[in-house]
Amino acid sequence: MKNLIGIDIETAKQLSERLNQLLADYQLFYQNLRGLHWNIKGKDFFELHLKFEEFYNDAIIKIDEIAERILTLEGIPLHTFSDYLKKTKLIEEKNVSHGTEGIKIVVSNLSSIIALEREILSLAEGSEDEGTISLMSDYISQTEKTLWMLNAYLK
Repeated sequence: MKNLIGIDIETAKQLSERLNQLLADYQLFYQNLRGLHWNIKGKDFFELHLKFEEFYNDAIIKIDEIAERILTLEGIPLHTFSDYLKKTKLIEEKNVSHGTEGIKIVVSNLSSIIALEREILSLAEGSEDEGTISLMSDYISQTEKTLWMLNAYLK
């Protein structure tokens, strides 16, 4: 049996579940970035304050896209912080003000997120879900480049 967009209903449920995991991870990543943006101090303040803002503005767009993809698959996106905290694999960060520590947190969060994006991509490929494939491919390409740049910053 297929849903409205032609994806097997059981596969669409599995995709929605994994996308809800990604949604939860992005929500916590977003909040971690807000804290880093607000609390950064030191010689890299101006550079990193803007960079963390750039990252959280990108994350908020992805949060909306992921939720809308879940709805397109006829799933229900998570939408409470209690659900996000139960589902996320990321660690909630608090009171981080040192730039290098902040960048390491972003790298760690993105490393976890990209692994999940690849899992979702693989599942979507198996079900010929081009919408999810396209979304994950775009996210993976962007995340890879961001990780490369952040690792170069840490050298």
